[in-house]
Amino acid sequence: MTPFARLSPENRPIAIAAIFVVVIVLFGTVYTLSTQGTAPMLSPGYLLQQLQIGSFLGICAAGMMVVILLGHIDLSVPWTLTAAAMMATTVGGPWAIPTGLAVGLLVGLLNGFGVAYLRIPSMIFTLGVDSVLRGLMVAHTGGFAPQTTASPLMRFLAADRIAGIPVAIFVWAGVSLVIAGILTRTGLGKAIYATGAKEGAAYLSGIRTRGVIVAAFVISALCASTAGVLLAGYSAKAYQGMGNAFLLPAIAAVVLGGTHILGGRGRYAGTLVGVILIVFLNSVLSIMQMPEAFRQIIYGVVIVGMLLVYGREGGSRT
Repeated sequence: MTPFARLSPENRPIAIAAIFVVVIVLFGTVYTLSTQGTAPMLSPGYLLQQLQIGSFLGICAAGMMVVILLGHIDLSVPWTLTAAAMMATTVGGPWAIPTGLAVGLLVGLLNGFGVAYLRIPSMIFTLGVDSVLRGLMVAHTGGFAPQTTASPLMRFLAADRIAGIPVAIFVWAGVSLVIAGILTRTGLGKAIYATGAKEGAAYLSGIRTRGVIVAAFVISALCASTAGVLLAGYSAKAYQGMGNAFLLPAIAAVVLGGTHILGGRGRYAGTLVGVILIVFLNSVLSIMQMPEAFRQIIYGVVIVGMLLVYGREGGSRT
């Protein structure tokens, strides 16, 4: 019997992902020592920098996990993130962050209404919403980067440090605590797992499944908009397509962390480990100067491979 066989089905992917994190860090260390004579991946400063950059992905993945637990998907994340960043920098001042979050709230309500009440498949509806947001932002900016800058508070939350630790990591930790608390300590969390396991049975047991679906999409969009506000603060401005690089890695992080792509099973700790794995994998690929196209191929192979595994584990949703 292997050590992994003693673990529960929910903990096994987390343990495997954690081992891969260690392997990736060791490989990156050996590679840089052999090619550059240094080992930046063992430096606390370098690790904190990678976690600071990874905090944007981590926040997106937190919201994506909630939707995937329902057996749905949110493909509007890229332009929800971008729209929130653009509108926040356009308004500026003390209303910048509330404006960005308001964009996420509206998008989440729209996605939830389309999926829960119009019964349109989430993949189709959220992809359409993403396209609408892209068109609106292109019309808003005329196709160029907006001539505005992030507010001082946005820059502080994304780029400054407290006691040597990036503030963005604290924001990610705060979002993580909220999401983990919702999933493990609230009635909404229990309803999300029940609805994801079998929506029909959850409805018959008295759960307001439509409201649960709307809430999940609102959480996902709010997380995406939060990441957009932070990313604009980190870059000091918003720009076209700034969210495009987050969709596949966010889904891959959730799946790598053991969340069942068909819904009903998964732990937030797994998503955290999955994000860290993706961040360090991306770091090593950058050190190796791997083209972006190959990175996207790797993310896609991971998602397809896990889909095949989950498909064999089976279980239909009604």
